[in-house]
Amino acid sequence: MASRMRGPVAAEQIPGFTQQDLRDRFLVESLLVPGEFVAVPTHYDRVVAVGAVPTAEPIALATIPEIRSEFFLEHREIGIVNVGGTGTVTADGTEYRMEREAVLYLGRGTRDVSFASDDAAAPAKFYGFSAPAHTAFPSTLATPDEGTIRELGDQLTSNRRTLRQVIHENGIRSCQVVMGVTRLHPGNMWNTLPSHTHERRTEFYLYFDVAEDARVLHLMGEPTETRHMLMASDQLVMSPSWSIHSGVGSQAYAFVWAMAGENQSFDDMDHVQITELV
Repeated sequence: MASRMRGPVAAEQIPGFTQQDLRDRFLVESLLVPGEFVAVPTHYDRVVAVGAVPTAEPIALATIPEIRSEFFLEHREIGIVNVGGTGTVTADGTEYRMEREAVLYLGRGTRDVSFASDDAAAPAKFYGFSAPAHTAFPSTLATPDEGTIRELGDQLTSNRRTLRQVIHENGIRSCQVVMGVTRLHPGNMWNTLPSHTHERRTEFYLYFDVAEDARVLHLMGEPTETRHMLMASDQLVMSPSWSIHSGVGSQAYAFVWAMAGENQSFDDMDHVQITELV
């Protein structure tokens, strides 16, 4: 199932947007739907967000009309994270066992891809972030304990968190995709402080492990014209290059961050202190 094309939205439009306008343009509320394949094409660095939650039967990574390709990864690459129960991704006959928070990179030219769950009652939830690719890098799996670990923040400022870089310039190689997982420590609620923008790339956040009775207050917009959205678990928010991306939850949570654009340097960002936000 393909969603409508998202974007582009100019920063100058934001002051006139209602809360529903923001949600319609930047939020994907139903990406991970049991038994379905969902694809959301965007004009943000031509990224396509993918969700697949296989239950009784496997789900194929199907092409969509917007990318004008014979198969989904004909001209693209994809990073995949499992945020549900254990499952398997099969790519051109190779099976990759995906535990919760495992990350898989599939390179350009991978033709046949399917998703399966070990247990239909506790299905895997596969989130994919796909960008155009100019060459083919090897498909590579990272288990939940692999990657570059960075401990950030402080308990005193409620933003102590573990950031795990997986697909990046010093990890699993790709053309454009940069991807990892951040998990807040218990008792911490703030993510990405200080907030920042990426002048040269788009960033998407998929929030997960948000309790049913909790929400994340996600901040976006230009630093001098901030807006917010309340988000539940398994929801995706898109951040254009001009937008900050930061937030605070009513409880601890986790999120998958993924980027694509002109460069892959993780630290290429323009920090904005919270005292500078308006």
